[in-house]
Amino acid sequence: MTWHSDRQAEGKTILVTGANAGIGYFVAEQLAASGATVVLGCRDTAKADLAMHTIQARVPDARLRGVRMDLSDLSSLPAVVDALEADRLDAVVLNAGILLSDPDRRLSAQGHELMFATNHLGHFALVAHLAPILTATTHSRVITVGSFAARSERLDLADLHSEHDYQPKRTYGRSKLAQMLFGFELDRRLRAHGSDTASIVAHPGGALDSLTPSRPPLFVRTTTQRLRGLPAELVLHGKHAGAETIVRAVLDPEVTGGQLWGPRVFGLRGQPHRETPHPHLADPDTAAELWAASSAFTGLDPFERPVTPVQP
Repeated sequence: MTWHSDRQAEGKTILVTGANAGIGYFVAEQLAASGATVVLGCRDTAKADLAMHTIQARVPDARLRGVRMDLSDLSSLPAVVDALEADRLDAVVLNAGILLSDPDRRLSAQGHELMFATNHLGHFALVAHLAPILTATTHSRVITVGSFAARSERLDLADLHSEHDYQPKRTYGRSKLAQMLFGFELDRRLRAHGSDTASIVAHPGGALDSLTPSRPPLFVRTTTQRLRGLPAELVLHGKHAGAETIVRAVLDPEVTGGQLWGPRVFGLRGQPHRETPHPHLADPDTAAELWAASSAFTGLDPFERPVTPVQP
């Protein structure tokens, strides 16, 4: 029987980071159509409001809320839990991310390389803050959104902030690799602690704006963009299609912790399916070292009391 998400999420509360654009927007839209109460975690509240209005126009009965969240600033994250004003959290989708093209290395408020700080450290810290409510919610899930870009990268544990080797695309790929390693390691530690919270890693494949349907006023695809994107449709797909893999990881009861899900056709397009991760994406030794470093940088651990963070 083909899995479908229709009303699968009734009664569930799900937080999606970076839900105001791109993959995150379509994850939020699809989850809202499935009956969930969707909390949009966004840095820009005006953009979050626009995204919610856009979803509401397509899903009139959508239950939506916005929470301000700046993953690059670790000091802002404790307030997120209070802002949720929820006694349960069925899932969090760790989707938000930035890809910089500037050749000059940029730093976060705490002095961490900005892509590593936003894409990985911010999500690591967010999960630590959310851990009490997640583990108190039966069968909750943490969905880490990885990237095809991580396949060709290797993590340099001695240079996590790219101080000695900063190349924007490489640093981005390594930040997404760090996220995926964290997702797999999180599930191992959840199992070790006897928790029924599941950590699942998913990626959207190759998702292009030119293959993505318009969602005015949030996003409008021009005729020129659509025509230019047609040849790519043979191997890639739109962001709405890429979001389907993530939504399935959130809702499908057959998906379990420690799994990797992506598009079926070469990991780039098509229906969601379970993948076997490349060894470096889930290596337990590298993941354990990354976990220790992330805990030291943030002063947090989902399973331990807070400590004083180590300066980069």
